[in-house]
Amino acid sequence: MRRLLPHPALSAMLLTVWLLMVNDVTVGGIVLGAVFALVLPKFTQPFWPDRPRIRFRRALLGYLAIVLLDIVVANFHVARLILFRRNRDLRSRWLTVPIRLTTPEAITMLAGTISLTPGTVSSDVSADGRFLLVHALDVADGAAEIARIQMRYEARLQRIFA
Repeated sequence: MRRLLPHPALSAMLLTVWLLMVNDVTVGGIVLGAVFALVLPKFTQPFWPDRPRIRFRRALLGYLAIVLLDIVVANFHVARLILFRRNRDLRSRWLTVPIRLTTPEAITMLAGTISLTPGTVSSDVSADGRFLLVHALDVADGAAEIARIQMRYEARLQRIFA
């Protein structure tokens, strides 16, 4: 089974993304997506020598739920900022977030999560991979925002990428 599907999660994601891009669920679309989902991981396998171990159970589902909730809440917060505040009243800041994640996949997932949430964007990762530079649109307390990122996202990602 491992020879046919060297990266089952990648294969599932490729099939899902293919069907979303085609925007139609047909037999031909599923077959072509399945071919991509089976062939592409085989070709990319040499580039993944140290595959991360990911726990696909409660920790990942909980993380996805938290991220989706935060995206919805942040959309309303940013909309309120844009509609009812003047630009000079915004408290935008650059935050240097220390990170304890060690795998590039986990760091990328953290940076992507931060960028997906409206009002924040990940800008850079330090060369040693220990700090993440984040721009936040409106932050009253930088230290509290850093602690929120670490508690809400990074701690969960540490459990997922064991």
